[in-house]
Amino acid sequence: MNFCAHCGGPLERRVPAGDDRERAVCTGCGTVHYENPRTVVGCLVEHQGGLLLCRRAIEPGHGLWTLPAGFLELDESLVAGARRETREEACAEVEVEAPHSFLDLPHIGQSYALFRARIAAGGHYAPGEESLATEVFPLDGLPWDELAFPAVHFALQLYVEDRERDQPRVHTAVVHWRGSGSRFDASEYQLLDHLGVPIRS
Repeated sequence: MNFCAHCGGPLERRVPAGDDRERAVCTGCGTVHYENPRTVVGCLVEHQGGLLLCRRAIEPGHGLWTLPAGFLELDESLVAGARRETREEACAEVEVEAPHSFLDLPHIGQSYALFRARIAAGGHYAPGEESLATEVFPLDGLPWDELAFPAVHFALQLYVEDRERDQPRVHTAVVHWRGSGSRFDASEYQLLDHLGVPIRS
Protein backbone atom coordinates (compact mmCIF):
# COMPACT_ATOMS: atom_id res chain seq x y z
CA MET A 1 0.00 0.00 0.00
CA ASN A 2 1.17 3.51 -0.82
CA PHE A 3 -1.87 5.54 0.26
CA CYS A 4 -4.31 5.43 3.16
CA ALA A 5 -7.64 3.71 2.53
CA HIS A 6 -9.33 6.13 4.98
CA CYS A 7 -8.12 9.56 3.89
CA GLY A 8 -5.90 8.99 0.85
CA GLY A 9 -2.80 10.36 2.56
CA PRO A 10 0.66 8.91 1.87
CA LEU A 11 1.87 6.03 4.04
CA GLU A 12 5.23 5.57 5.70
CA ARG A 13 6.80 2.56 7.38
CA ARG A 14 7.39 3.06 11.10
CA VAL A 15 6.88 1.36 14.45
CA PRO A 16 3.65 2.71 16.05
CA ALA A 17 3.65 3.50 19.76
CA GLY A 18 3.20 0.33 21.80
CA ASP A 19 3.99 -1.95 18.84
CA ASP A 20 7.06 -4.07 18.19
CA ARG A 21 7.40 -3.93 14.38
CA GLU A 22 7.10 -1.60 11.42
CA ARG A 23 3.65 -0.95 10.01
CA ALA A 24 2.24 1.16 7.19
CA VAL A 25 1.11 4.34 8.99
CA CYS A 26 -0.78 7.22 7.38
CA THR A 27 1.12 10.51 7.62
CA GLY A 28 -2.18 12.40 7.51
CA CYS A 29 -4.73 10.75 9.79
CA GLY A 30 -2.40 8.34 11.62
CA THR A 31 -4.34 5.18 10.70
CA VAL A 32 -2.23 2.04 11.08
CA HIS A 33 -2.70 -0.43 8.21
CA TYR A 34 -2.00 -3.98 9.35
CA GLU A 35 -0.87 -6.68 6.94
CA ASN A 36 -1.70 -10.25 7.93
CA PRO A 37 -0.78 -13.64 6.43
CA ARG A 38 -3.00 -15.08 3.71
CA THR A 39 -4.43 -18.57 4.07
CA VAL A 40 -4.16 -21.16 1.31
CA VAL A 41 -6.63 -24.06 1.53
CA GLY A 42 -6.74 -27.28 -0.43
CA CYS A 43 -7.08 -31.05 -0.50
CA LEU A 44 -4.95 -34.13 -0.84
CA VAL A 45 -7.56 -36.04 -2.81
CA GLU A 46 -7.18 -39.81 -2.45
CA HIS A 47 -8.50 -41.78 -5.43
CA GLN A 48 -7.85 -45.35 -6.58
CA GLY A 49 -4.82 -45.65 -4.30
CA GLY A 50 -3.18 -42.45 -5.57
CA LEU A 51 -3.49 -38.68 -5.29
CA LEU A 52 -5.20 -36.26 -7.63
CA LEU A 53 -2.96 -33.44 -8.88
CA CYS A 54 -3.56 -30.50 -11.22
CA ARG A 55 -1.18 -29.15 -13.87
CA ARG A 56 -1.30 -25.36 -13.53
CA ALA A 57 -2.53 -23.22 -16.40
CA ILE A 58 -1.50 -19.95 -14.72
CA GLU A 59 1.57 -18.37 -13.15
CA PRO A 60 3.30 -18.90 -10.86
CA GLY A 61 4.21 -22.46 -11.75
CA HIS A 62 2.57 -22.62 -15.17
CA GLY A 63 2.79 -26.19 -16.48
CA LEU A 64 3.81 -27.67 -13.11
CA TRP A 65 1.80 -29.97 -10.87
CA THR A 66 0.14 -29.04 -7.59
CA LEU A 67 -2.65 -29.98 -5.23
CA PRO A 68 -6.02 -28.36 -5.88
CA ALA A 69 -5.64 -25.36 -3.59
CA GLY A 70 -5.95 -21.58 -3.45
CA PHE A 71 -6.65 -18.61 -1.24
CA LEU A 72 -9.41 -18.71 1.36
CA GLU A 73 -12.24 -16.25 0.75
CA LEU A 74 -13.94 -14.01 3.30
CA ASP A 75 -16.97 -15.57 5.02
CA GLU A 76 -15.66 -19.07 4.23
CA SER A 77 -14.50 -21.86 6.54
CA LEU A 78 -11.23 -23.73 5.95
CA VAL A 79 -13.05 -26.91 4.90
CA ALA A 80 -15.53 -25.08 2.67
CA GLY A 81 -12.67 -23.26 0.99
CA ALA A 82 -10.74 -26.50 0.43
CA ARG A 83 -13.83 -28.08 -1.17
CA ARG A 84 -14.42 -25.02 -3.37
CA GLU A 85 -10.82 -24.89 -4.60
CA THR A 86 -10.96 -28.61 -5.47
CA ARG A 87 -14.19 -28.03 -7.38
CA GLU A 88 -12.74 -25.04 -9.24
CA GLU A 89 -9.36 -26.54 -10.14
CA ALA A 90 -10.23 -30.22 -10.59
CA CYS A 91 -14.02 -30.17 -11.21
CA ALA A 92 -14.31 -32.70 -8.38
CA GLU A 93 -16.79 -32.85 -5.53
CA VAL A 94 -15.00 -34.22 -2.48
CA GLU A 95 -15.76 -35.50 0.98
CA VAL A 96 -13.24 -34.07 3.42
CA GLU A 97 -12.14 -36.78 5.84
CA ALA A 98 -9.49 -35.25 8.12
CA PRO A 99 -7.03 -32.40 8.48
CA HIS A 100 -3.59 -33.24 7.09
CA SER A 101 -1.19 -30.32 7.44
CA PHE A 102 -0.92 -26.73 8.57
CA LEU A 103 2.23 -25.27 7.02
CA ASP A 104 3.48 -21.73 7.62
CA LEU A 105 5.63 -19.78 5.12
CA PRO A 106 6.49 -16.60 7.07
CA HIS A 107 8.84 -15.25 4.38
CA ILE A 108 5.90 -14.72 1.99
CA GLY A 109 3.13 -14.26 4.57
CA GLN A 110 1.19 -17.43 3.76
CA SER A 111 -0.22 -20.32 5.77
CA TYR A 112 -1.46 -23.55 4.18
CA ALA A 113 -4.37 -25.59 5.58
CA LEU A 114 -4.59 -28.91 3.73
CA PHE A 115 -7.11 -31.72 4.20
CA ARG A 116 -7.32 -35.39 3.26
CA ALA A 117 -10.36 -35.98 1.06
CA ARG A 118 -11.98 -38.51 -1.26
CA ILE A 119 -13.87 -37.93 -4.49
CA ALA A 120 -17.59 -38.19 -3.90
CA ALA A 121 -19.77 -40.82 -5.57
CA GLY A 122 -19.21 -40.97 -9.32
CA GLY A 123 -15.48 -40.32 -9.18
CA HIS A 124 -15.58 -37.43 -11.67
CA TYR A 125 -12.64 -35.06 -12.11
CA ALA A 126 -11.42 -32.88 -14.97
CA PRO A 127 -9.30 -29.75 -15.53
CA GLY A 128 -10.85 -26.53 -14.29
CA GLU A 129 -10.17 -23.08 -15.75
CA GLU A 130 -6.85 -22.74 -13.90
CA SER A 131 -5.65 -26.27 -14.80
CA LEU A 132 -4.17 -27.69 -18.00
CA ALA A 133 -4.74 -31.27 -16.86
CA THR A 134 -5.73 -33.40 -13.90
CA GLU A 135 -4.27 -36.81 -13.15
CA VAL A 136 -4.26 -39.38 -10.36
CA PHE A 137 -0.66 -40.30 -9.58
CA PRO A 138 0.35 -43.49 -7.73
CA LEU A 139 2.38 -42.70 -4.63
CA ASP A 140 5.49 -44.27 -6.16
CA GLY A 141 5.05 -42.14 -9.29
CA LEU A 142 4.50 -38.62 -7.95
CA PRO A 143 6.12 -35.95 -10.18
CA TRP A 144 8.60 -34.70 -7.57
CA ASP A 145 10.71 -32.76 -10.11
CA GLU A 146 7.66 -31.02 -11.58
CA LEU A 147 5.90 -29.67 -8.49
CA ALA A 148 4.97 -26.00 -8.46
CA PHE A 149 5.39 -25.08 -4.79
CA PRO A 150 7.66 -26.13 -1.89
CA ALA A 151 4.70 -26.33 0.54
CA VAL A 152 3.05 -28.88 -1.77
CA HIS A 153 6.31 -30.85 -1.95
CA PHE A 154 6.48 -31.14 1.85
CA ALA A 155 2.77 -31.92 2.22
CA LEU A 156 3.13 -34.80 -0.25
CA GLN A 157 6.31 -35.99 1.44
CA LEU A 158 4.57 -36.11 4.83
CA TYR A 159 1.57 -37.87 3.29
CA VAL A 160 3.75 -40.57 1.71
CA GLU A 161 5.62 -41.08 5.00
CA ASP A 162 2.31 -41.55 6.83
CA ARG A 163 1.10 -44.05 4.26
CA GLU A 164 4.34 -46.02 4.53
CA ARG A 165 3.91 -46.14 8.31
CA ASP A 166 0.19 -46.90 7.95
CA GLN A 167 -0.39 -44.11 10.47
CA PRO A 168 -2.23 -40.94 9.42
CA ARG A 169 -1.11 -37.84 11.29
CA VAL A 170 -1.98 -34.16 11.49
CA HIS A 171 1.11 -32.08 10.80
CA THR A 172 2.16 -28.56 11.70
CA ALA A 173 5.46 -27.04 10.58
CA VAL A 174 7.25 -23.99 9.27
CA VAL A 175 8.40 -24.32 5.65
CA HIS A 176 11.60 -22.31 6.05
CA TRP A 177 13.40 -20.78 3.07
CA ARG A 178 17.17 -20.85 3.57
CA GLY A 179 17.46 -17.36 2.07
CA SER A 180 19.25 -18.18 -1.17
CA GLY A 181 18.33 -19.81 -4.47
CA SER A 182 14.90 -20.02 -6.00
CA ARG A 183 11.92 -19.64 -3.72
CA PHE A 184 10.17 -22.24 -5.90
CA ASP A 185 12.87 -24.92 -5.38
CA ALA A 186 11.95 -27.25 -2.50
CA SER A 187 15.64 -28.14 -1.98
CA GLU A 188 16.17 -24.55 -0.74
CA TYR A 189 13.75 -25.19 2.14
CA GLN A 190 13.59 -27.16 5.35
CA LEU A 191 10.81 -28.07 7.76
CA LEU A 192 11.16 -26.46 11.18
CA ASP A 193 9.16 -27.00 14.38
CA HIS A 194 7.49 -30.04 12.83
CA LEU A 195 4.84 -31.81 14.89
CA GLY A 196 3.07 -34.91 13.60
CA VAL A 197 0.18 -35.98 15.83
CA PRO A 198 -1.28 -39.43 15.10
CA ILE A 199 -4.98 -39.64 14.30
CA ARG A 200 -6.63 -42.29 16.46
CA SER A 201 -9.47 -44.20 14.88
